Amino acid sequence: MDDQVERSFVKGLGSKDPGLLTSLLHPDVDFRALTPGRFWECDTADAVVNDVFLGTWFGPDAEIVEVTVTDTAAIGTRRRVGYRFRVVKPEGGFAVEQQAFLDHDGDRITWLRILCSGFQPEN
Repeated sequence: MDDQVERSFVKGLGSKDPGLLTSLLHPDVDFRALTPGRFWECDTADAVVNDVFLGTWFGPDAEIVEVTVTDTAAIGTRRRVGYRFRVVKPEGGFAVEQQAFLDHDGDRITWLRILCSGFQPEN
């Protein structure tokens, strides 16, 4: 199975590209995520992109300087992509790893679940 949607999603998130991210998410995407301090829930692409991804997780103070797609796989009809970011914030450098599980309709992600490691200080 082609992993283009997953790789495009990681590219959009890693480059903090709101246009690409919005184009990849169905307008009524079913989104849930778990970070070390919070459970996240949204049901629109705009809220996921602007409030969660770019408004909170990777806001203006977070510069993503390296993106690595660690793995993509199919689990039945569901897709999985693992990725790691190297992020620089005013307080230093961090690694962030996420595992995303998703369904898509061929072009847009309709269902998305993300588990996040949180910002881990670089050694």
